[in-house]
Amino acid sequence: MAPRPTPFDLFLGDLAEARFPALSAALDADGTDPLDRDALLLVREAVEILRDLRPGEGLGEGIGELAALLHHAFLFWQAGRPVAAPDHATLDRALGPVPVPAPVAPGGAHYVQLPARQFWAELGPGLPAEPLDGFFVHPAGAGLRALGVFGLHPGRDGFTVVEVEGPRPAELVRPDGTPLFSATLAGGAAAGLHSLTGAEELLELAWRVGGLT
Repeated sequence: MAPRPTPFDLFLGDLAEARFPALSAALDADGTDPLDRDALLLVREAVEILRDLRPGEGLGEGIGELAALLHHAFLFWQAGRPVAAPDHATLDRALGPVPVPAPVAPGGAHYVQLPARQFWAELGPGLPAEPLDGFFVHPAGAGLRALGVFGLHPGRDGFTVVEVEGPRPAELVRPDGTPLFSATLAGGAAAGLHSLTGAEELLELAWRVGGLT
C-alpha cells in the first residue's frame, strides 16, 4: 500500500521547493538559528512567503497559525522530510496507563502520521469533531513543540492546525476521570477510536508518540 500523503505533500511541497532554499540561505547568511521562530519571521524571505500564503487578505487574523505552519514546515523540509508512522500495536503500548517505551522528546523535526481517522477532537464550542491526521514536532528548549493537523481529507481545500508547546504535562488526568485518549464520540469506544479533550492532552500525545520512529 502506498504511503498516505502528508499535509506537506498535499499543500506545501511545491512552495517549499521553490522558496525554502532562499529562506535557508538567508538564515545562514544572518547566522539565525532556524529553531528561533521570532528571528526567522523577521527575515524578508519568510515575510514574503507568509504574504503569499494569504493573498489579498493581508497578515491579520490567522497569522499566528500560518506562522506556526511555515516554521514547522521549514524545519521539516530542512531535516529531509522524515515521517514516522507508528502502527496500531505501537500506539496501544504508548497510550496505555504506563506507556512503553517511556515518553521521550523527539530527536529532530519530523511529522508523525497517525492511523487514519483514529484520533478526534472538538476544536471549539459547538463545532463538529475533526480527525487528527498527525502532527509536526521538533525540540523546543527543554520541551517540545507540536503542530496538530486536523480535518485533512479529500475535497477540503486546507486543514485546521493547533499548536502546543512545553514540557511533558505532569500527572495529567481528565476532570471526569475517564482515561486519557479514550473516546468521547458516540460509538467511538466500540470502533476503537481515541479522543483528545484539550490542548494538554494533545501535548501529552506528542510526548508519548513524538519520539517514536
